Amino acid sequence: MVVGTQETPASMSVTMLNGQEQPKLGVSAKPAPFIREEPSSISYTFVSNRLKYVSLGVLMIQTTSLVLTMRYSRTLQSEGPRYLASSAVLLSEILKILICSLLIFSYNSCSVRDLYQELKEEIVHRPSETVKLVIPSGVYTLQNNLLYVALSNLDAATYQVTYQLKILTTALFSISMLGRRLGICQWLSLFILMTGIAFVQWPTRSEFESKMDSGSRLIGVLAILFACFSSGFAGVYFEKILKETKQSVLIRNIQLGLFGLFFGLTGMFLQDGDKVWENGILQGFNSVTWAVVILQATGGLIVAAVIKYADNILKSFAMSGSIMLSTVISYFWLQDFNPSSLFFVGAVLVITATFLYGYDWKPGVNPSKQ
Repeated sequence: MVVGTQETPASMSVTMLNGQEQPKLGVSAKPAPFIREEPSSISYTFVSNRLKYVSLGVLMIQTTSLVLTMRYSRTLQSEGPRYLASSAVLLSEILKILICSLLIFSYNSCSVRDLYQELKEEIVHRPSETVKLVIPSGVYTLQNNLLYVALSNLDAATYQVTYQLKILTTALFSISMLGRRLGICQWLSLFILMTGIAFVQWPTRSEFESKMDSGSRLIGVLAILFACFSSGFAGVYFEKILKETKQSVLIRNIQLGLFGLFFGLTGMFLQDGDKVWENGILQGFNSVTWAVVILQATGGLIVAAVIKYADNILKSFAMSGSIMLSTVISYFWLQDFNPSSLFFVGAVLVITATFLYGYDWKPGVNPSKQ
């Protein structure tokens, strides 16, 4: 679900809710004593909270589906060459641009003229706003390349555990770039989350002995550490753009997709140019591959909605929960995972950390004392 950017009228006052600024409709900065809050303010807060948690749930389901479908598509035995990951990424960017354009088209009463005018006005005539998306697009491309390097030199368990450091880097960049303040309980929840995910993904002794490869572990660790920093920076940078602009989420995603299309096309020819010239961009594509492309395209829109109505750290919690959910479904569907006691301990820790971070620890205000 993608909802456009909410503009704040001059009559709105701003309050703090769960550490974030929330607009309050029709209420002055200093309400008179014994005057109840306007129903419109209560309704806005209720809808805002529902959008936040619904978008988080949708993101978790979408991410889980993408992981399982992608794993199945990469292990599926088929005739001919396997599809190129770089071409799948490129096509997902194209599809994302088309989806956003169709949504804007529907919002403009299905008028091609209005669609053209809006895209021209928001993208072409506002180059200073459009060019802001170059940095996150480039960093995301660098991040994807670093993850390929990391996975080439590290086993999957070490990669997944180490990559959870992106949650911490996201929190640090949120503090430095957005001025966000985290309480003691939120810092504690981040520590509990990282511990829980480490328990969930920690391999047994037999897995340690069987999965050690001859690749350079130092190169892999350095690559994944840089990927964690780039992930935190790009995510918070994009969050900052979304929350400081009057442009809609759809327009921002089109701008991000256009630059992503350029970087993706460049990366595809640099990485798989010979294979593309030999067998084409769509080599190895089937129904499962197209499902992966669709899930990737919609994932970017869902992430944008989550960042808009929640924040980037809560997005990281949803992604971490998706790792657990993917593991459980893999056990019952693919039957390639045997959960250990550490898995159940980690699951409890992750659930505890999620509620600990989202809980409002501020004491309630007694109206009689106002």
